[in-house]
Amino acid sequence: MNVDRWRLEDLYADYARLLDDGPLEAWPGLFVEQCLYLAIPRDNFDAGLPLATLRCESRGMLADRVKAVQETIMFEPRYLRHHITQIRPTERDDGGLDVTAHYTVVEVLHDELPRILSVGRYLDVVVEDDDGALRFAEKRVVYDSVLVPNTIVYPL
Repeated sequence: MNVDRWRLEDLYADYARLLDDGPLEAWPGLFVEQCLYLAIPRDNFDAGLPLATLRCESRGMLADRVKAVQETIMFEPRYLRHHITQIRPTERDDGGLDVTAHYTVVEVLHDELPRILSVGRYLDVVVEDDDGALRFAEKRVVYDSVLVPNTIVYPL
């Protein structure tokens, strides 16, 4: 797939914007129907261990996660800022793209100074959907720390 880099940059910018500023319920629309979303510690990923702290295997599961965040999970209000850099696509034999990118998520609670919530890399498969839009078929969020703050509410 010969993709304009601006379209790819727009996909990642939309990803950050929807998680940071919403509407959060539009976030699953960035994925194909049968997708894979994993948040996995780097140690597990590097060792080939499949255990992930968050695993969703379809757009419907991502929508369920959004509903849980909006309606059932109790947490202190917060703001997030995703910083996504060094987006590097490589063409796949099946017509999609393998994409790597680095990310940092900064979290701000109302009465606290900003703090780094998570740092790592995205290992993604991006495809062009039937409607011509770029979407994530797979998103592996490989975070660098083995420790996960108990405040991870929103997807990374």
